[in-house]
Amino acid sequence: MNISRKLGILVFCGMPAIVGGGIIYSIFGGFVPVCIYEIILMFTAGTFLSR
Repeated sequence: MNISRKLGILVFCGMPAIVGGGIIYSIFGGFVPVCIYEIILMFTAGTFLSR
């Protein structure tokens, strides 16, 4: 996988991190669920990047 595809995957995973983090914070009202959500996204992005 070339570098442009890897950067595209990171951008594609970055948008849900920003928007989804705000949604999760507004639903649960704390940073612990947001951190859990971000960790899940990092593992998902890492899985795609490791291929």
